[in-house]
Amino acid sequence: MEYPEIDRYASLKSPIHQFDPRAKIISFSILIFFVVFVNELDIAVINLFFSFILIFISKLPIKFVLNRIKWVLLFVLPFLIIMPFTAGGSELMTIDGIKMTYEGLVLGMLIVLRATSAVMLILTMLATMRFDTTIKALYMLNVPGLLIQMLMFTYRYIFVFLDEFLRMWRAMGSKGFKLKANMYALSMLGNVVGMLIVKSYERADRVYQSMISKGYTGNPKTMVKFNMVAKDYAIAFLLISIAILPYISKVVL
Repeated sequence: MEYPEIDRYASLKSPIHQFDPRAKIISFSILIFFVVFVNELDIAVINLFFSFILIFISKLPIKFVLNRIKWVLLFVLPFLIIMPFTAGGSELMTIDGIKMTYEGLVLGMLIVLRATSAVMLILTMLATMRFDTTIKALYMLNVPGLLIQMLMFTYRYIFVFLDEFLRMWRAMGSKGFKLKANMYALSMLGNVVGMLIVKSYERADRVYQSMISKGYTGNPKTMVKFNMVAKDYAIAFLLISIAILPYISKVVL
């Protein structure tokens, strides 16, 4: 089975990969924050184009990017159909007595553009760092340790639980089980989920005891050392400036 590791291409060489992880997280987070609160359609289009540029600079494979954002598109594209017929505003056209509004169409397009841009920026930020480097950078940015540990263990063991579930599912299939819309199938599925939860709890306790016995203190330790240079400050300043420039220009004008 092919696992969807977010950091599969973290070893590539690009300006985004070489960007200091701490500065990358801060600057991209600010950029994402401003992207998702854009209310002008033209600026949202520019943000999407800029996100594509960053993907191109990062040298991430297009197939890898599309495989990650397709699920987001499946979720947000229905808004492009629903919002024009549900939001109030000036009538654009009428289809079978249902009014389609201009404001609803713009709002639907904004939702799709903002979500796509934000996901692409998040992907560019996370896919250009090894996951352990991301964890250490978050720790050095004083993100609460409990939150970092939850993130670390969730990402680490979600694949283990997925393997466990697939083994149980194959075992049931080899014994003739077929998923159908009846109470028996639902009860069997509930049993599988319940067994998975019990095994997860037991595994978590064993892992915790093992880590404590090896001196785990909750602080992530890696061989990576961070060193901010002038180039990192320049890139961070550029990204943050691009994020706030539309708002500054609107205030000035």
